[in-house]
Amino acid sequence: MTEIANEPAEPQMSTLIVDPVTAPVRSTRRARAYNPVTSTIKHVLLIAASLLMVYPLLWMLVSSFRPTDEIFRDTGLIPTHFTFANYTYGWTALDQPFSAYLINSGIVVLGCILGNVVSCSLAAYAFARLKFTGRTIMFGAMLLTIMIPYHVVLIPQYILFQSFGWVNTFLPMIIPKVLATDSFFVFLMVQFIRGLPKELDEAARIDGCGHWNIFFRIILPLMTPAVATTTIFTFIWMWNDFLSSLIYLIDPKLYTVPLALRAFLDSSGSSNWGAMFAMSIVSLIPVFLAFLFGQRFLIRGIATTGIK
Repeated sequence: MTEIANEPAEPQMSTLIVDPVTAPVRSTRRARAYNPVTSTIKHVLLIAASLLMVYPLLWMLVSSFRPTDEIFRDTGLIPTHFTFANYTYGWTALDQPFSAYLINSGIVVLGCILGNVVSCSLAAYAFARLKFTGRTIMFGAMLLTIMIPYHVVLIPQYILFQSFGWVNTFLPMIIPKVLATDSFFVFLMVQFIRGLPKELDEAARIDGCGHWNIFFRIILPLMTPAVATTTIFTFIWMWNDFLSSLIYLIDPKLYTVPLALRAFLDSSGSSNWGAMFAMSIVSLIPVFLAFLFGQRFLIRGIATTGIK
């Protein structure tokens, strides 16, 4: 008993337990503590970069209110002489009022949006929900078409549309959209539909719904972010499309906005830069409004695509 009593007591284990996993994370968080100097420098650099990128647009806006002979003399953002003559002259300088070209672009854009939304959503539903022979191969072939430049198929398409008698009409720019030729939007919607639970389809199928009812009553209403993203991108791309309009439109009465803006410049004579800048600002207003009101849908559509 004496020997047992005289044995040295075992050392007590420390109550402080250090987790080897969370310890580096805590030290890293302390190292990344808020530093006002670093934060200020970052904000100053970001503001400077933003001003550098926005400067050309601001300069064009200011130049639209300058006399034409002073546009390239002053690179500042404060006009010495302020005038609205560029807007009044540019609106009526061409063969038609500029509103006619805005209407032409609106017709093309509206047709392309409807074609892309309907055809790409149907094709995406088929790839995401239906099971048919060769689906994987066809989906891979569709993705490969994204890497094909538009200029490669330009001549064959022109020959085809010319044989149809569609040249000098809006059909060559609208009909391809009805056939789901924009693989990017098909892929975008496929990824979005795959993120929707299949239990919704099964519940609708139990209630007697077929594929058309499932698509129009369940899938399509849930695809609002993806549809909005497709609408905004199609609007911006087709509103600014210059090459297709240049290739297929011959009659000046059918010119879209990009061709109308090009008409203000003359390589062999004088160019009215002030009127062109003024009408460029006018043509940017629909794009600005579309992005302003559809921004939250655009962000949701891109952020939620592919997330399950």
